Amino acid sequence: MAFVDPITLIANHLVLEPLALSHEDGLRAAAADGELWNIRITFVPEPEQTRKYIEDALAMREAGNRFAFAVIEASTGKVLGSTSYHDILPAVKRVEIGYTWYGKSHQRSHVNTTCKLLMMQHAFETLGCNVVGWRTDNFNFASQAAIERLGAKKDGIIRGHALRRDGTIRDTVMYSLRSGEWPEVKAQLLYSLNKPRP
Repeated sequence: MAFVDPITLIANHLVLEPLALSHEDGLRAAAADGELWNIRITFVPEPEQTRKYIEDALAMREAGNRFAFAVIEASTGKVLGSTSYHDILPAVKRVEIGYTWYGKSHQRSHVNTTCKLLMMQHAFETLGCNVVGWRTDNFNFASQAAIERLGAKKDGIIRGHALRRDGTIRDTVMYSLRSGEWPEVKAQLLYSLNKPRP
C-alpha cells in the first residue's frame, strides 16, 4: 500500500485532485499565464512538454516517491497550477512539498497558502508525518520567502546539488517543519487566510 493514497483536498474555493492526463489542457493554459517555462529557476513544462510532465509525475506516483495534484478553482473548474508531495520516505514518515507552480495571475494570492495548509494538514494529521520538508533554488528568493512565511525552518544549503533547465548547477536551500511545530503554524495560517483583506 502506498504511503500517500489518492485523496482530494478542498478548502477556500480550491480543489486539489490527483493529477491526471485529463488535466493536460488546463495545465498547459496555466503555464501559459506568464510563460512560466521561461523562468530559469523553475521546472514548469513548456507547452509541448505538458503531457510528458504529467506522465512523469504519474510514473513517480507509481514508484511511490511523488504524488502530484492539479490545483483547481472550484467554481469554474479552471486549472491554476500543480503541487506535489515528493521524496516520500514512509520509514521515517517524512514528505516534502514541491513541484509547485501557479499561473501568474494566481501568484501572491490565497492560493499558495491554502494549498500548503491543506497539504501540511493532510501530512501531519492524516499521514502522521514527523517532518514536512521543502527545497528550492538558491536564486528563487520569492519561493524562499513564501516557504519562510509558512513557518518552516531553514535547515541549510546543499551546494552543487541539481541541474537547472539551462544546464547550470544550482545550490538547493532546504527547509522543514516538525510535527510539534504544526499546531502553531496551522493557527497562524488559518488566521492569515481568514483576516479581512484591506
